[in-house]
Amino acid sequence: MSSLGPFFDLTKPRVVFLLQITALCAVLIHDVLDSGLNSRSAETMLIVFVGGYLSAGGANAINMWYDRDIDPKMSRTANRPIPSGAVSANAALGFGIVLSVLGVAWFVLLANQVAAFWSAFSILFYVFVYSIWLKRSTPQNIVIGGIAGATPPVIGWAATIEGLRVSSDSAESMLVSVFDLGSLMPWFMFILIFLWTPPHFWALALYRSKEYGEAGVPMMPNVKGAKRTLWEMKVYAMLLITLSVAAPMSYGGLGEGDSTYHVLGWTVVGLSIWYASTVWRIDLGEQPDPTGRIPSAARSFFASMLYLAMMFIVLVAASFGIEGAVVGALLALVTITRNESRASS
Repeated sequence: MSSLGPFFDLTKPRVVFLLQITALCAVLIHDVLDSGLNSRSAETMLIVFVGGYLSAGGANAINMWYDRDIDPKMSRTANRPIPSGAVSANAALGFGIVLSVLGVAWFVLLANQVAAFWSAFSILFYVFVYSIWLKRSTPQNIVIGGIAGATPPVIGWAATIEGLRVSSDSAESMLVSVFDLGSLMPWFMFILIFLWTPPHFWALALYRSKEYGEAGVPMMPNVKGAKRTLWEMKVYAMLLITLSVAAPMSYGGLGEGDSTYHVLGWTVVGLSIWYASTVWRIDLGEQPDPTGRIPSAARSFFASMLYLAMMFIVLVAASFGIEGAVVGALLALVTITRNESRASS
């Protein structure tokens, strides 16, 4: 197992697990809204998790191969398998390619062509657009690159629909076949992750900007400065609040006269306002702690992960109706209260 451990680390397991949770939430919401959970739901979730892990894990391994020259320069990445010598660069590249191909093939064989399309898209976008092109050329790298990380719910939703095919009749029909998934929900989740990514990552970059600069990675704080970065984080936080208003509409069958519509709506808006408040409370003049972290930025970074998790939990809960929406609202309230209590102490 010790010899396999470094290869497992190449996949960035913690990141991939989080991504696949969002995909599994998409499966749950689809099936609950469609015909209720059944044995097919469990099968689809297994297919989505394994295929998603192979795809994302393969892309991450290729990313580590490409970043092998800059990873040793940053404390956060210096102990990764390639710079530490646990895995050779060529082995990492080969491993990543094999996983990526297996991931796409897995969806083709066990799900459908559209799920496989979005799996392939996420791999190619992450490797070629983000890792090779954007990451070292623009401080907007994480913004555009975030598209790849936002695809898991789309893949999960597509995998639940039997017989989806990528049309080859024309360019227009092909686009329709891959984008028309019969609901706004997967795209709401996609946009949620996309808008969440910049303020989430920049909260970390605010106190890692020196390392990124020394490694030649143009992150927003070391190119535009901390004040500009924080201003843009606040813009994205406001966009998340605006997006939250559309959450009930993404279910399709909820109207303004439905109690679930209002309970869900106020819950997700409240969660987004709370997360935005953690961004507003970042103090750039704050004294860094012994590890070099800006405490308020670190709190916002960890709150962002809690926020995204709670948003998906609330979305899943509300798919069960008013009872689920109320449970989701209570969970959100408890989560916010506990987090604020810990922060104040």
